[in-house]
Amino acid sequence: MAPPVTPYLEITQAIEDAGGEALKKCYQCGTCTGTCPWSSLTDFNIRKLIRQGQFGFDGIEEFMWDCSTCNYCVSRCPRGVEIIDIVRAVRRIYSEGGLLPESLRVFVGSLSARGNPWSGDADKRNDWCEGRYPEYSAGMEYLYFTCCTLCYDPRNVRVARATAGLLDRAGISWGLPGADANCCGESIGKVGNVALFERLKDKNRELFEAAGVNRIIVNSPHCYHTFREEYGGGYDVIHITELLDDLIRGGKLVPAKDLGGTKVTYHDPCYLGRHSGIYDSPRDVLKSIPGIDFIEMERVWEQAMCCGGGGGGLWTEREKGERLSDLRVEEALETGATILATACPYCISMLEDSVKTLGASEKIMVKDVTELVFESLESLESLV
Repeated sequence: MAPPVTPYLEITQAIEDAGGEALKKCYQCGTCTGTCPWSSLTDFNIRKLIRQGQFGFDGIEEFMWDCSTCNYCVSRCPRGVEIIDIVRAVRRIYSEGGLLPESLRVFVGSLSARGNPWSGDADKRNDWCEGRYPEYSAGMEYLYFTCCTLCYDPRNVRVARATAGLLDRAGISWGLPGADANCCGESIGKVGNVALFERLKDKNRELFEAAGVNRIIVNSPHCYHTFREEYGGGYDVIHITELLDDLIRGGKLVPAKDLGGTKVTYHDPCYLGRHSGIYDSPRDVLKSIPGIDFIEMERVWEQAMCCGGGGGGLWTEREKGERLSDLRVEEALETGATILATACPYCISMLEDSVKTLGASEKIMVKDVTELVFESLESLESLV
């Protein structure tokens, strides 16, 4: 007769069944906690979360939502433990049981009911372009997939307009997704609602396949990673900074306006850098703009500080003094830069909030790389 299954084995099996098979690989060395950016600000302890997953859930709900899936710990784990998979699996067990933090319930409800996390009306998805640009149709080279944040967030709308203006200026054949398009689903997947993620993904894949989409341009590193790694189907996905780098090198876009020695520093988005390995393109694009004095922060590339917006963090409430974006803005200020550039809508939202809360609006501005390239071209209309 087999021995009785102990509670901790039941818990471990539940996590493994939910996608956290990596749980059994961790031998609790603590490297993850030692490198986690949250460790300096909060009581969040990723090693403890894994340990509680191995031997019991007591207390795990107190900090299981704090991980921003920045991939810092994964890249340094000596055993190659897929730590984010464990976090997603633990969250999945809670999410499927309806045990979500209050701040995430509106986000989840909006995705379920409206297909986007911003409570926006689906038929207003492309209102930002005021009818200037066509929807994607057969024969176009690229689908420009404007993520939900670009479509519905008033600040990030300017990034969508800059990108569209640049694509047109370069003579690219492209179109927008229609009103039936959903959020790519990345954040809800990291929160643990796998069923909703699959529903959003399946709807988008149906739309892509019906329209014959093969090549996709994105601004959001979260869309980039999701389309490449989780959608299947062999889509050729390119981040806008990669495309701009190619267009500038090929002479199809020529930054000409001199920005007069403006000091610019660059923040590496986690999902563009550590998750996807794109570090050079955004820097090369910035350096191609005349009159930019490019300055690096102390922590860059693989060592870059997370803004805190990933893993559902953009919709999670944080107490003052517990915001990674505050630390990142302070690092940017130390360089003497007057512009903090980045290449992710989540990062823009998080960093701009911190600029305001730190009272630094007169010292530094947050801008997307596309906005700076747009501003460097002559005879282009305003983004506002």
